[in-house]
Amino acid sequence: MTDLTPIIVPQRPRVLALANQKGGVGKTTTAINLGTALAAIGEKVLIVDLDPQGNASTGLGVDRRSRKSSTYDVLCGDVGLGQALQETSVPGLFLAPSTLDLLGVELEIAGAKDRALRLKKAIDELVYDQRCSDLTYILIDCPPSLSLITINAMTAADAVLVPLQCEFFALEGLSQLLKTVEQVRQGLNPRLVIQGVVLTMYDPRNNLSGQVMADVRSFLGDKVYETVIPRNVRVSEAPSYGKPALLYDLRCSGSQAYLKLASEVIKRERSLRAAA
Repeated sequence: MTDLTPIIVPQRPRVLALANQKGGVGKTTTAINLGTALAAIGEKVLIVDLDPQGNASTGLGVDRRSRKSSTYDVLCGDVGLGQALQETSVPGLFLAPSTLDLLGVELEIAGAKDRALRLKKAIDELVYDQRCSDLTYILIDCPPSLSLITINAMTAADAVLVPLQCEFFALEGLSQLLKTVEQVRQGLNPRLVIQGVVLTMYDPRNNLSGQVMADVRSFLGDKVYETVIPRNVRVSEAPSYGKPALLYDLRCSGSQAYLKLASEVIKRERSLRAAA
């Protein structure tokens, strides 16, 4: 007798790649604190650390010695993403950690036909892992380069979130990043969009910060989030304690800004889904 039981396909979480080829713009800080803020308002979030430096892993308090499986192993196809997943001190926030081994992953997979699709396949398979079936967001912390690792992130992502520092060289290289997003959309991932640009390290006492903010808003319009992340000592201190800023000091201006950003991200995601 034919089994007519319907096959239930788990809903894929929304995947956001945090990318900017310029280092020191707040990518990792944004990944950690946006992920924490999303978890704090009820989302179930996975941060995928794709930076060989592993700062997102360290900033979430995951010791290097405890990273038995990492995103290197995932991209090499040795383990599934669910096997690399670790819990963090934040309820509802999980991590796929990175190790220095990731520095060699491009040589490992360069000859593979699916080299740009490794992370996408891992995420597609993750939704069938019982522990991860109710994930709502995956945030990918990309390395500061437009490398094969970053291409993997963009190919797997629904949208790109761009942290942009409020300093003189902020716009330098942004056009190249936007061009790379367009190339990935045309060749590998037609659903990819720019979810938004978040201005980071804003200092209201610095006239240059205000000028950069005005220039970016003039150039990108409503792609720029209303929320601006201020330069904040407490946010800078938090990673040395292995904590997100929201756990280290919830009341500081940086933590409050990331909570506002999380609300704005969810609002934009709803709009993108409605338009899809």
